[in-house]
Amino acid sequence: MLVLIFLIIPCLSLTSCTAKQSATLPPSGLMCELMEYPEKTTISDFTPEFSWIVNSATQNDLQTAYQILVASQPDGIKNDTGDLWDTGKVKSDVSINVEYNGAPLQPNITCYWKVKTWDKHGAESPWSAVQTFRTATQENIAIEKDQHSFTNRYPLVKNEVKPVNIIRKKVGHYFVDFGKAAFGTVKLTLDCPKDNQTVEIHLGEVLKDSDTIDREPGGSRRYRLMHLPVQKGLHPYTVRITPDKRNTGDFAIKMPSDIGDVMPFRYCELVNCPFEIDASKISQIVVTYPFNDIACRFESSDRVLNDVWELCKYSIKATSFCGVYVDGDRERIPYEADAYINQLGHYSVDREFTMARFTHEYLMTHATWPTEWILHSVLLAWADYLYTGNKESIVTYYDDLKAKTLVDLAREDGLISTQTGLVSDDLLRAIHLDNKLRDIVDWPSASFGGDGVPGERDGYILTDINTVVNTFHYRALVLMAEIAQALDNSADAEFFAQQAEKVKASINAKLFDTKRGIYKDGEETDHVSLHANMFPLAFGIVPDEYKESVVEFIKTRGMACSVYGSQFLLEALYEAHAADYAFSLLTSTAERSWAHMIYGVGSTISLEAWDNRFKPNQDWNHAWGAAPANIIPRYLMGIRPLEPGFSKVLIKPQPGSLKCAAIDLPTIRGSIHVDFTSTPKEAFTLNVTIPANVQAQVHVPVNGIDNPKVKVDGIEHKGRVEDGFVVLESIGSGKHCVEVGR
Repeated sequence: MLVLIFLIIPCLSLTSCTAKQSATLPPSGLMCELMEYPEKTTISDFTPEFSWIVNSATQNDLQTAYQILVASQPDGIKNDTGDLWDTGKVKSDVSINVEYNGAPLQPNITCYWKVKTWDKHGAESPWSAVQTFRTATQENIAIEKDQHSFTNRYPLVKNEVKPVNIIRKKVGHYFVDFGKAAFGTVKLTLDCPKDNQTVEIHLGEVLKDSDTIDREPGGSRRYRLMHLPVQKGLHPYTVRITPDKRNTGDFAIKMPSDIGDVMPFRYCELVNCPFEIDASKISQIVVTYPFNDIACRFESSDRVLNDVWELCKYSIKATSFCGVYVDGDRERIPYEADAYINQLGHYSVDREFTMARFTHEYLMTHATWPTEWILHSVLLAWADYLYTGNKESIVTYYDDLKAKTLVDLAREDGLISTQTGLVSDDLLRAIHLDNKLRDIVDWPSASFGGDGVPGERDGYILTDINTVVNTFHYRALVLMAEIAQALDNSADAEFFAQQAEKVKASINAKLFDTKRGIYKDGEETDHVSLHANMFPLAFGIVPDEYKESVVEFIKTRGMACSVYGSQFLLEALYEAHAADYAFSLLTSTAERSWAHMIYGVGSTISLEAWDNRFKPNQDWNHAWGAAPANIIPRYLMGIRPLEPGFSKVLIKPQPGSLKCAAIDLPTIRGSIHVDFTSTPKEAFTLNVTIPANVQAQVHVPVNGIDNPKVKVDGIEHKGRVEDGFVVLESIGSGKHCVEVGR
């Protein structure tokens, strides 16, 4: 019943309001340097960008002007005086990334700013709430420049979580379950009857039985024993986590000294505890990057899908403990492919962009060894620009990004290889790689970590001209052309676009088997695999006449890829409108599924692999296993930016057999609401709420209905039918109801 209430309420409030009402709504969601809470840190950019959410109670509203005030004193901003910057009324619809252009800002000062807007009727809004930011000291600016860091981040936060269950096993021995695994430590309040006592603290992720931690969990599953000396009397204690040598080494991201080391755990056992324990005396101290738990919500009529969503959403939060996207707890090292999946997931569950950008910029100069990972850097950069509309990062790293397309490895037909002698020292320096460049396809390989491990490459045959590598090369070239165009570099845009077309033509001419209608693993083999076909499909390489044969082959392979590969498998299926099969994979309860992580393994954070047998050294806290955190909002619910900064958005739900679902998705311009109810061959009802200053292109499934009738907000509408969808162009802001039926 809760699901139905959630889904129906938006349709009940589809009423238009007057322009006078819109004038009562001030801008909200202010951001300085892409931060909603800049007061929590310092800003090292002395020409920061300002963004805000335009609010209106009317449909199809747009901002037509704005005014920004920036003041050096709280009284000044309170009295509507901007002694640092007063833009006056600026006729513009721009509401994100407005660069400061006032009096020069000095280091180590506090600034106050606010904004008001005018709507399409000329009505003026009240001023927004005031946002505060503080400029960095000269010392901090020097440190950041030395570290090649240009993006400010928040400090990490600590939160206390109380146990959901405590079991007294015997005198002095307690088992504690905190409900979810998290990175952190334990805080205790103990009343000890005498001095010179030591309490054993056992922390772990894995259970041996219902009330006992597995003290030999294997692989990189975590268990740790620490001894806590306690004093006579009532005292608070915070357990100091003993560092792990591997994930605190030279290449690992270090925890801040004020936070201390952490470990992932859900369970705690106390042994030789001299005092009775209840929930008031023990807490899990959880460390994360600041995270808004209610920024995004999703609910559907499918219980498994809901559980998968919650697992993956929580995984994005839980694995943010370093302030940089890392590969779980085993190494705590950033990798480009991990970061890309993490980035898309983070954008989908919170209105937060700084951690993704910082990680991407870190990886620009700390590249990792897989060929495809280098190419991911261009994907990361484009996603950053697409979701923020902010060009600073792609401007700063433009030359690095060009090198990371690996175009210097191309032979005459455009295809690239790491095995033909073209990987020079100059190239390695240009891509900032202090290692050997090697193709990966997927990970791990067969027999990784021991005989009998099946691996995640579906038997892929590695050849000099590798199909997967070249599909990523094609995608990087396409996006590099877009980046060049965004920066008004038409010569580069034309070069990369032409090179992309050459690569696409060569892939289809030399790596495609026309008799079978599918792609081979490489130029020197006839072997075919899931990977050789799902990546071309995901990246738009497959000719229209062969999409059906490629999809049918993909369906024969199941989930024959890793949790990383599942990102692109699902993208491929949704891009080809194979939503029923994609939905079956999202909600599968087989061994290779997210449901298996939850119900079979018992993890509360996404795993590094589908199960321990696929990667014996896997850890239980890997965000690259959380692909549904972005796949559900971006493809199943169908919400993706069509233009940088969400000035135009695509809404194209592909529910498969799902009966109903609803989502509130945060964006830089405000929250987008989408809900639907689906009755195959009868009706499809879509409700959307689009923020002001945003236009949407809406695709509504015809749902198997011949000659569908369409109503938009109760009025009959003639929309074009394309690939099984009714396409509605330029739907404006506000609440809209689209009904497709007989």
